[in-house]
Amino acid sequence: MRATTSPSVLFDLDGVLVDSRVAISRCLSHALGAQGLPQPSRDALERFIGPPLTQAFSELTGHPQDSALVLACLASYRARYRHASLLETSVFPEIPETLATLAPNYRLAVATSKSLAFAEPLLTALELRDSFEHVAGPDLDAHREDKTQTIARALTALATTDAVMVGDRSLDIIGAHACGIPAIGVSWGIGSRHELSSAGANIVVEDPHELPEAVSKLLSQQS
Repeated sequence: MRATTSPSVLFDLDGVLVDSRVAISRCLSHALGAQGLPQPSRDALERFIGPPLTQAFSELTGHPQDSALVLACLASYRARYRHASLLETSVFPEIPETLATLAPNYRLAVATSKSLAFAEPLLTALELRDSFEHVAGPDLDAHREDKTQTIARALTALATTDAVMVGDRSLDIIGAHACGIPAIGVSWGIGSRHELSSAGANIVVEDPHELPEAVSKLLSQQS
């Protein structure tokens, strides 16, 4: 990888840029119901927001990630989510302003476990897509791509390791460190401060307006 003149900031999508709790939990419930399985409460389903869907359905059903039941749940989920995501997802307050503050000094990108086929349209519908140089997410058939692989692909596309990851779950923090970059945890998403700190987040912030200072601090330590 070659160095770039401007460092990069990678963002997780669900739980960092957008509040997708309603859309994802409803689609998880729909998918389970479509297979005749029990439908947990929304609160119980929220902890499955973030990891790859086959991992979530495997835990919810007790079947392997590549089993027929898990793949049927995935298909049912996607059938509803394709449209529901555009109607039931909102941008977190202060995110557009924070991105505008970061944009003059950093290259911005998204690294999400959401399939790229859903991430790109959602970012466009919420008028966020133009803020990012690159969006990395698994292909629809890449059921086992983990967050480390996604972050690595984003860094490869940007041709840099001069970067920081911003996420709300432990997998974001672990994936960033596995790729050799620091990570900022955000407390307004799904993961708790304890989850983020235990995973090794370099900094945990409480509000989007704290991100520019946190990014600057970590990237200055890298140089």
